[in-house]
Amino acid sequence: MHAFRQILRIEARLYLRDLPTLLTIVGLPTMILVVLGLIPSLREPDPNFDGQNFVNYFAPSLLVVTLAMVGVNTLPMALATYRERGVLRRLATTPAHPAALLAAQMVVALAAILASALLLIIVGRLAFGVPLPRHPLGFILAFVLGTAALLALGLLVAAVARTTKAAQAMAVPLFLLTMFFGGVYLPRFLLPDVVARIGDYTPPGVQALLDAWTGPSPQPLHLAIMAVIAVAAGAGAAKLFRWE
Repeated sequence: MHAFRQILRIEARLYLRDLPTLLTIVGLPTMILVVLGLIPSLREPDPNFDGQNFVNYFAPSLLVVTLAMVGVNTLPMALATYRERGVLRRLATTPAHPAALLAAQMVVALAAILASALLLIIVGRLAFGVPLPRHPLGFILAFVLGTAALLALGLLVAAVARTTKAAQAMAVPLFLLTMFFGGVYLPRFLLPDVVARIGDYTPPGVQALLDAWTGPSPQPLHLAIMAVIAVAAGAGAAKLFRWE
């Protein structure tokens, strides 16, 4: 436990030292929300969104930005870099188990994700009247399962990528697809129906987040699929992961 605390302290310090990346991870979704919220026409009720305005409708999709950046970009790249530079191999010769590094990475990643989500919700509520999630428990469940699914996919990428370049080659397309199906590049109501439906069942399950935030409670099928992906990808990562 002492070794884990030491590694966690070091990882947190390294994370905080990279201020541009940290600000991007935590602040980018809120910055996008603010820019959109300053456009008057996007704050007007629209029948296309069941009487909501575009800002209220689009806010949950912005959660995908941080989840994708951390889950399938930052996390696998960091672990692949550690492996390539021999950090994991050297760590294996110390009393600290390399698994402590994985746990510390996950804790730091979750902290950044939670900070970004809270900032988005608070600023959206105070600045633009974005309603709080209509189904708090359902939202928490959808958020946790979606986050777990993306982090598990990130670990799977880190498990099979032996070099930083290999991790980047796999992480970047996965990141772009997550953002696209999550309705970040193009709002989901503008996507073809088949593409939107695919996005319902791909991590982080943005439809479940939308339902819990602005509509009915999340559908059990959406949540179940996120749980299955998290377990399957996590198990695959555990089986394939090598410290060297």
